[in-house]
Amino acid sequence: MLPSVSSLREASELLAEAHAAGRRLLIGKDLTTEGLGRVLEHEAGDLTCTVEAGIRLSALNDELGRHGQRLSLDPPGDPTVGAVLAGNLSGPLRHRFGAARDLVLGVTLVLADGTIANAGGKVVKNVAGYDLARLVCGSNGRLALIGRVSFRLHPIPRSAETLVFEGKDVVPTVASLLHSQLQPSALDVLHPGRVGVLFEGSPSAVDEQIAAAQRLAESNEGLVTIRHEEPIWDESRKRQGASLGRIRFAPGDLGRALPLIAEAVIRPAAGVAYLPVTAPDDTAPEVRRLERAIREQLDPRGVFSGVPAA
Repeated sequence: MLPSVSSLREASELLAEAHAAGRRLLIGKDLTTEGLGRVLEHEAGDLTCTVEAGIRLSALNDELGRHGQRLSLDPPGDPTVGAVLAGNLSGPLRHRFGAARDLVLGVTLVLADGTIANAGGKVVKNVAGYDLARLVCGSNGRLALIGRVSFRLHPIPRSAETLVFEGKDVVPTVASLLHSQLQPSALDVLHPGRVGVLFEGSPSAVDEQIAAAQRLAESNEGLVTIRHEEPIWDESRKRQGASLGRIRFAPGDLGRALPLIAEAVIRPAAGVAYLPVTAPDDTAPEVRRLERAIREQLDPRGVFSGVPAA
């Protein structure tokens, strides 16, 4: 087993060695970034930061919180930043802030042959270069070792309130919320029968949005509204983390997807449902071909395939 790397140079040397020897490895098992755990830069005025890939989200947000800021990603558990990018992970906050690929500004990667490559930048409007930063999001360690990451940040909200709606038919209320002018930070359906909605911002703005959301739900007969139910987000992440399968549907089209699902945590705006059972891989053939072509370009010898060389 290869050691945890503590510098980009060390990672480069190890990968160059593996590439030359035709050795294959699995990032996270044969090669980890646990030794890369520093916050390298935090530009509070620009709402950006650059960190090493081995830092965990909790440690990063503890540091950012001292300046009243956060990285608006809340996936299950406490993964490293590298794991968040490699899995394109997200949690309930995805409704408003997106997944990892929506908040990453730039990356420093170590390619399969040991080359250290920089992509993207540290400013929100950077558009130069090939977008490797988003390409590695969801790559599951098959394209490159993620060494450093630059993120766009958000201020920690002054106030946060949660509404939970309960009832047999939540579709009309979800549709009303999605098509309204309201801006929830999270909107999850805990199927069957519950919807969690999180509002963040100034106290007065949060109160106004809570009241407006309650009015929208009043037209749905049989729906019960409960306020101050923050634990629903812990439950949502826990169920997401324990899920065995995932299906996608057209964003916002909850009405068509829900009858096909017996139990799930659903993010309607993202068009994704996390299931307690396995689900078939619905990746389109043309997407598979594209993924294979990209892997062949970036890792022609299959160093990151994680299986013994033939």
